[in-house]
Amino acid sequence: MHLRFCLPSLFSACLLILALSLPSAWAASGEGPWTRTPQADVRLLAGQETPSADGHLSAGLEFRLQDGWKIYWRSPGDAGYPPALDWQASDNLAASPDISWPYPHRFEILGIQTLGYKQQVIFPLAVRVQDPSHPLTLRLAADYLICSTICVPGRAEVTLDVPAHQGSVTLTDAAHAIETFRAHVPPAVAAGAPLSGNGLTITDSVLETGADGTPRLALALTASPPLGPDADLYVEGQPAGDPTATLISGVPSLTRLEDGQRAIIRAPLTAPLPASLTITVGDGARGLEWTRAVPPTGALPDPIPTAETGLWLSMITIALLGGLVLNLMPCVLPVLSLKVLAFVGHHQQAGQPTPRTAFLASAAGIISAFLVLAVSLMALKSAGAAVGWGIQFQNPWFLAGMVVLVLLFAANLSGLFEIRLPGRISDLAGSAHSTRLSGHFMTGLFATLLATPCSAPFLGTAVGFALARGPLDILAIFVALGLGMAAPYLLIAAVPRLAACLPRPGRWMLTVKKVLAFALLGTAVWLGSVLWSILTPSDASDSGASRFVWQPFDTADIARQVATGKVVFVDVTADWCITCKVNKAAVVDRDPVATALAAPSVVAMRADWTRPNPAISAYLASFGRYGIPFNVVYGPKAPQGIALPELLTSQAVVDALTAASP
Repeated sequence: MHLRFCLPSLFSACLLILALSLPSAWAASGEGPWTRTPQADVRLLAGQETPSADGHLSAGLEFRLQDGWKIYWRSPGDAGYPPALDWQASDNLAASPDISWPYPHRFEILGIQTLGYKQQVIFPLAVRVQDPSHPLTLRLAADYLICSTICVPGRAEVTLDVPAHQGSVTLTDAAHAIETFRAHVPPAVAAGAPLSGNGLTITDSVLETGADGTPRLALALTASPPLGPDADLYVEGQPAGDPTATLISGVPSLTRLEDGQRAIIRAPLTAPLPASLTITVGDGARGLEWTRAVPPTGALPDPIPTAETGLWLSMITIALLGGLVLNLMPCVLPVLSLKVLAFVGHHQQAGQPTPRTAFLASAAGIISAFLVLAVSLMALKSAGAAVGWGIQFQNPWFLAGMVVLVLLFAANLSGLFEIRLPGRISDLAGSAHSTRLSGHFMTGLFATLLATPCSAPFLGTAVGFALARGPLDILAIFVALGLGMAAPYLLIAAVPRLAACLPRPGRWMLTVKKVLAFALLGTAVWLGSVLWSILTPSDASDSGASRFVWQPFDTADIARQVATGKVVFVDVTADWCITCKVNKAAVVDRDPVATALAAPSVVAMRADWTRPNPAISAYLASFGRYGIPFNVVYGPKAPQGIALPELLTSQAVVDALTAASP
């Protein structure tokens, strides 16, 4: 007996599930009242509901600027001045909070170069409470200059009340926004440490003499992902933060080497030079800060420039390969099996689409799904949220919807019922009974949704490159990923006779249908287990069957462990990440890696990203990564960390542990 349902279209349902899965970038808790002006709105944010027991509180100062207006960085450039903060009216504040400066942008008007921010910026604040057992009252008078075609001195008096410490520290919803901008603060390289961070490494620096006899600073650097068109260099005198200390007298020039990951950047300097320079180099939202004496005089070899199109072609190629390899990941296999079964059945039912049109429809479904993901991530990124590959699997509503869909498909395949719409949802399931192009389109859409918890070679590089750049880059890379994943379908559409290689229909199809229904049921059980782990989170340090104990993730503890001579292995993982589980079973929990991680000199640290975690999101962004799995090895010889590939090998892990060891 067949049951008939009248439901909305599956495409609308998938879009609704995806929309519900997108995390809110802003929420009420931890937010002070706005001070509003015609040019900008200003407020204070708290990242914790209460201070810690030792009196520390993460906070932020947020500016939301009207279109066309900007405020200034700590060194504003040829004109302007940065925000000046007065905390004297605060109560129970131990000292003026330390302010961090996210990486700025360069603006030019009539040849005048300035550095600052437009639209929105949050300055992270490190607040120290005098007595954590008493409430904290923050009262800030902020004087700033805000400019468009004219400049207006602004003053904002903002407040925030924070309760006393109550035994535990809970993050507010504002913590996500604060940590997103904290991830954009260029890390300061300590004296003697490798000049590396945020995917950027300075390999050489000299003081050159330009053609007009003026000094210029030349840096050779490497970048992963490759540098974008917005790469820049800022040079300040000491002390950093002096509004008159900007030393660049023009716009830096960037010369790429052929692989797009190496470059030389040069900046003309004013004279005379101070004894010490603060150098900030960066790209987009990532940067690296370095304070040093004036470099020695010399010259860097001038490489053959590479056009931006060369970089684009290499990243598009990587994206195509990443999408193609994604077809081989276990997340996609159940849906691909459904597709094979559907086209075997094509020979026994009249009225089905031709192989060419049906495979084109599936390819269109895949590419459309990637377009939806790209637009969603662009919207989240513009709102200041942390973004990444597979983040919708952190949302219980999305998981619950996927469990229902997969169970319906499994029941339909097993013959328990037939699901009908104003058209047939069995078409949309891509089952062997499909008679509509919409069914093949939804097969591609559904395969893409199930593919997002998987990572693959090339995928992390492509997604990281896209999300570190602008909207057009995100759109282009995600379309290339979709084309790569759709490549097998497009191949059959181009050469339809390949469909004849499929086996002829017969009674064996009934058995295969039941096997596929069982596989889909297993997928539903897995999705349900992920949903359960999100609703009932366990201790991330649980070692399970491992021969070593996982320590909870703590970025501050990494530096402490390395300072004592330890090697730290960081594993950023999630219950919904299939590739993470493959890495764990095939490499991490097996010799020789398991034995190495069990050594007394090694600390295994796990960062559980099953649920949204702003600290982990910021940590990933600091490496230019936006998806998992992600593994890093730290040690006395690698204090900035050695990032490992998405798919681990025993040799890669052991080599990194050895390279980081004292």
